[in-house]
Amino acid sequence: MKASLQLKMGQHLTMTPQLQQAIRLLQLSTLDLQQEIQEALDSNPMLEVEEHEHDDLPDLSRNSDHDTTTSNEVSSQDDSHNDTPELDEQWSQEQLPDDLPVDSQWEDTYQTTASVASGSSSNAIDDDFDYDSRHASTEDLQDHLLWQLNLTPMSDTDREIALMLIDGVDDDGYLHTTVEDILESMDPALDVEEDEVMAVLHRLQQFDPAGAFARDLRECLMLQLQQLPAETPWLSEAKMVIRDYIELLGSKDYPTLMRKTKLREDDLKAVLRLIKELNPKPGSGISAEQAEYVVPDVLVRNIRDEWRVELNPDIAPKLRVNADYASLVRRSDNSTDNAFLRDHLQEARWFIKSLQSRNETLLKVATKIVEYQIEFFEQGEEAMKPLVLHDIAEAVGMHESTISRVTTQKYMHTPRGIFELKYFFSSHVSTDGGGECSSTAIRAMIKKLIAEENTRKPLSDNKIAAVLGDKGIQVARRTVAKYREAMMIPPSNERKQLI
Repeated sequence: MKASLQLKMGQHLTMTPQLQQAIRLLQLSTLDLQQEIQEALDSNPMLEVEEHEHDDLPDLSRNSDHDTTTSNEVSSQDDSHNDTPELDEQWSQEQLPDDLPVDSQWEDTYQTTASVASGSSSNAIDDDFDYDSRHASTEDLQDHLLWQLNLTPMSDTDREIALMLIDGVDDDGYLHTTVEDILESMDPALDVEEDEVMAVLHRLQQFDPAGAFARDLRECLMLQLQQLPAETPWLSEAKMVIRDYIELLGSKDYPTLMRKTKLREDDLKAVLRLIKELNPKPGSGISAEQAEYVVPDVLVRNIRDEWRVELNPDIAPKLRVNADYASLVRRSDNSTDNAFLRDHLQEARWFIKSLQSRNETLLKVATKIVEYQIEFFEQGEEAMKPLVLHDIAEAVGMHESTISRVTTQKYMHTPRGIFELKYFFSSHVSTDGGGECSSTAIRAMIKKLIAEENTRKPLSDNKIAAVLGDKGIQVARRTVAKYREAMMIPPSNERKQLI
């Protein structure tokens, strides 16, 4: 083949590093964004956080008439409070001792201003106090049971059996290790019998939480009932129902249960109230998992009958270019140090620009969502309109993929709660009047109908579909069942209650 040169013209999209960075920051969640910003601050010396210094201390040097009048009023109201000149005189008269203990604190000799003003240093408010972090449980159920085992006197053989039983307990407190498994795992030379394993098991079943080491639901509830005081009302009847008729209780066959237990309806209601106080998963209350909190990206407020949308200022710090380092960059210098500074300066500017673009896009999309779903904020879920990504993309002049990135793992704080931005998007169902109804609104209607139903005769899926049809919303029974299951609502036969 003969080599030749050809000239072609065309258009193509190039993903520059700056564009890739902007897209990546756009789809990051709040926690990931904070981590990304911290990594940028650690790696780029040109970036720094804007710090706003506020002088919260009062200016004692001013002697205006207003200040004099105010101080006189305060002194007349409470003569027991010392004003500032007397406090300064008191401090000036005190002297530090010549020799202080090595482990002494400043507060041991001098009272701080806050403690003098309040009368006691214990009344000072600690702004950094975090109740959840100081009172959060860091042990799991296994550690809790081992701690009780260490306080229980046992022989070495019984302790080995107890350790095996504790290892066989799941997070809910149920025992999945059988007695046969324990006997097979023990040393044959110890000659351990089944009665000895059962004796250790019964001893462990007295541990906290009540109901732990149960092998099924019946045993779990019976263990909790046995630890109640003997004078507890309806205790013997509750034991009888759990021991002999738990299957009828599970199927909610109350007529048969009343006939076999010979209990009247009011008496059975009292027994069921006692049973409902029991915990079917006793180990779930002891967990090392810490609560995770959602930090909203957007705040929505109603100010004077006007809905305002703004970004959460606490999700990310404001960044700027370090002016001192930026002044060291010399345009005509090609040295290694100058190239290093110039490259990092360009990266810092692009990073700040990408953050600004992310915030502007997020605010623009959130504002359009609020404008479109204004009836939801004023009336509730039943007024939710059907909305898809294409609708918002056309309104803000962006691509659907960009809207998808913006609404993923981004949360909005509203007077009705915190919602993910994707919550406001839903499919539609046609109505008899030719309009459209959002699937979210249909879920809210189904939830409301079930909440208002007669618990003795719960609404079936067919009945709910018929009620919605009377309102002009035509949905099939299987659609109602799908929405109900998505909301974790049991079917009608499981919702039947006597009380």
